[in-house]
Amino acid sequence: MNTNSIKLFVLAAETLNISAAGQQLGLTPSVASAWLSKLETEVGADLFHRTTRKVTLSIEGTEFLPYAKEILAQQEAAFAALGRGNPDVSGTLRFAASSTFAQLYVVPILAEFLERYPKINVELMLSDTQVKLIEGGYDLALRNLAAEDSSLIGRRLASDTRVLCASPEYLAAKGTPQAPEDLIEHQLLVFMKAKSRKLIASNGKRECTFPPTSSKPRVVCDDGASMRIAAKAGVGICMSSIWNIHNDLKDGSLVRVLPDYHVDDQSSVWLVYPKSNVLTAKVRVFIDYLVEKIGNPPVWEH
Repeated sequence: MNTNSIKLFVLAAETLNISAAGQQLGLTPSVASAWLSKLETEVGADLFHRTTRKVTLSIEGTEFLPYAKEILAQQEAAFAALGRGNPDVSGTLRFAASSTFAQLYVVPILAEFLERYPKINVELMLSDTQVKLIEGGYDLALRNLAAEDSSLIGRRLASDTRVLCASPEYLAAKGTPQAPEDLIEHQLLVFMKAKSRKLIASNGKRECTFPPTSSKPRVVCDDGASMRIAAKAGVGICMSSIWNIHNDLKDGSLVRVLPDYHVDDQSSVWLVYPKSNVLTAKVRVFIDYLVEKIGNPPVWEH
């Protein structure tokens, strides 16, 4: 079965205009009509009802349409798998990600990606609040949890170790917590709508949560970059990802709090996309590019 004929059928089904559909493929009206007639002979059914005034899909054509689209999608996926570095990959990629992570690690490398794939356009939805991937029509999203929805697929991109931290100035003024119960007496910065995280001592003998169940956060925020700035300014103690604060830990503007405790949630940075039988070329090459540039180990662990 000729996939060009199938592509013509899909275009004609969407426009209900065989001549216009053929024109998009560089075909004359007579050739387009001949291609569709041959396709109808192959499938053994009339796909369209044709009159001098209009063209409509037949019942058989309506039933065949989703399968025709799947055939074209499978073809695109096969070509993508064989030619991941093909600069002719095209389309608009809709990518949703944490604004904090994207500003640090995605946006700075975007120019090289666009140069490598000049026919791909990128539409970024950047928010530290998680968006609905399928409902929003996004091709790909970056999250810190694996795909919990059965309609999504996740690929691990990198580690996401989290620690408690504060500025030296804050700790000098308020004191340094020596045990988890000391956190109750401190000003805490907490991410909005975040669940409590379990903290386990290095020797495994003690565990607690952050924030403590009996504490009341002083500041609640929905933006990781702003939480980092507030912590550096001495607002209080927060939990943050190493990828967000590794430079601050190196230069001493932030220091670890309760360094003998680790967050027991096995959090990672995940690339998540809708579950289907195919992965389009534009999504595949962008995933490969992020893996290449952010890498294993990730740049914040170098």
